[in-house]
Amino acid sequence: MKLPFLRRILSPRLNMQGKIFIAFGLAALLSIVSVTSIIYMNMRETIKDNAVTSVLDSIRQADESANIMLQEIDRLNTVVVTNKYAVIDTILSPSEEISYEWFQEQKLITGFLSGLIDYKPYITRIAVVGLNGKVFFSGGPWLDRTFLETPMMDYMLNNGSRHAYFKPQGSADAITVGREIRYDREAIGVVMVDLNYDFIKKTYGVKPTEDSLLYVLDEQNGFVYQTEPTSTGAPGQETLVKLKHQFAGQGDAAEKTIGGRSYIVVSRQSAYTGWTTLALIPTDSLLSESARIRNLMIEVSVVVFIVVLFVSLQMSSRTTIHIRRLKSMMSRVKEGNLDFPRTEIKSKDEIGELNQVFIGMVEELKSLMEDIRMSEREKREAELTALQAQIRPHFLYNSLNTIKYLAKLNGVPNIEEASGALIELMRGVLGNSNEFLTVREELDYVFSYVAIEKYKFLAPIRVETQVEDESLLECRVLKLMLQPLVENAIIHGVGPSEQGGVVLIRVYEEQEILKIEVTDNGQGMTKERMEILLGQPGTEEKPSRFSGMGVSNVHERIHRMYGDPYGVKLYSEPGLYTKAEIWFPRLPDTENNPKEVLSHVPSAAS
Repeated sequence: MKLPFLRRILSPRLNMQGKIFIAFGLAALLSIVSVTSIIYMNMRETIKDNAVTSVLDSIRQADESANIMLQEIDRLNTVVVTNKYAVIDTILSPSEEISYEWFQEQKLITGFLSGLIDYKPYITRIAVVGLNGKVFFSGGPWLDRTFLETPMMDYMLNNGSRHAYFKPQGSADAITVGREIRYDREAIGVVMVDLNYDFIKKTYGVKPTEDSLLYVLDEQNGFVYQTEPTSTGAPGQETLVKLKHQFAGQGDAAEKTIGGRSYIVVSRQSAYTGWTTLALIPTDSLLSESARIRNLMIEVSVVVFIVVLFVSLQMSSRTTIHIRRLKSMMSRVKEGNLDFPRTEIKSKDEIGELNQVFIGMVEELKSLMEDIRMSEREKREAELTALQAQIRPHFLYNSLNTIKYLAKLNGVPNIEEASGALIELMRGVLGNSNEFLTVREELDYVFSYVAIEKYKFLAPIRVETQVEDESLLECRVLKLMLQPLVENAIIHGVGPSEQGGVVLIRVYEEQEILKIEVTDNGQGMTKERMEILLGQPGTEEKPSRFSGMGVSNVHERIHRMYGDPYGVKLYSEPGLYTKAEIWFPRLPDTENNPKEVLSHVPSAAS
């Protein structure tokens, strides 16, 4: 790695290359750790499963081998207990020891027993013990009538209905298989065969690891077989008995902690003998090979991670070199240098396209800068023109004030009134830039308009107002909503009438809706004319001569601002009257703030 790059990486503010490098590194590290961990954990579980499967197979084969030998011994016992001539009659014979008849019987039964165990090296002794004290055996060790007083004799008599399997106490070289001899439904003795213990050791010598332990317990929880522990801390008989009762299946396995050490315990119970085999495999010994593989995987992962870091460094450098070039050009533009030398980026990806867009943007920026210089020049010229135009309204107001003053000096009140009304009306139209006015201000503009308009007609024009509540005069409405309707009532309503006309302006509230009615007693109008005034589709209205907007404009402005049901509604009877209703939401005085005005619109307006 280069030192400048390290300085960029370790700087408090990472650049894009550093971010890409770190992102690649973190992604690679996370991937490598995840994959390595998953492989290692799966390998551990696979080793455990394979060990359990192997031990269960070995135990099953050992049980089957032992069962074959025990079944053979059971058959021999069956032959003995069913032989009446050589066994039963000999036991029931009244002859006593040290007599000729006793020697003959001894020779007969001993020859019979010897013939049964010949060529069977896994049998060390076969014996028949009568309850009357007669003892006959073939093989070793020696056996006499004292055996009648032993617990083994009691056990075989108590379990004589089936075969009795057990390891004699104090004996380390035989497994005794016994069965009682019955005659005339009464027990008369037992037959027992001793199985060579070396065959048991060879059969159950299953050790997956050097320090594995294997125990075979009979139904009385006695040891049939046990391996010699290679280290201290082997479980005692009480612990093994508890383990035996925890497993009930034919092939169960679980991980247990015994004496502070973790073991994989495998249990299997023989269906033939009832013996339970417990195999204890130390987990650390079993997984010692996996630890070596784990260390190897860590070393490989470190090498792979270093390679990925190097590759990501190269990729991030190649990816960001064009971005750094773009950044350099943008810095020059930021400094105001638009005529910098162009760096050619030939890549066909998004960065190349970004370079083309940036170059185009710079060219467009140069063009815009030139346009701005031109517009600034034109703006200064426009400001001069606006300054000159600003003089004209002031000149008009001053001129009208002069006319009003001269009319007053010369005693011409009508000219004084008309010029004063015109001044007020023009101030409202040209001088007031507010979008919203109070109802009171709207009425003032209407009165100024009427003061001018009445001099056009010979007959007087009466404009009356009715206000239901004085507080309604302070409600806010859109500017110049009332004057076009009054103008329409005067010009098209009471104006053509030869008799004096009356225009009634009524202000009232109904269901939180501010309503302003403009009613005249003129000639009225037809339905078609009302549709034209409201600007129905297919119709066209000429604008008002004074305001430049007609009834349809008023309706459209209100409807667009507030929605339904607000706007203008017309009612008329030809030759009788015309009434125009303006529906506003009742809005308080909010000092002409449009947002505050609209926030008070009732929910009826959509």
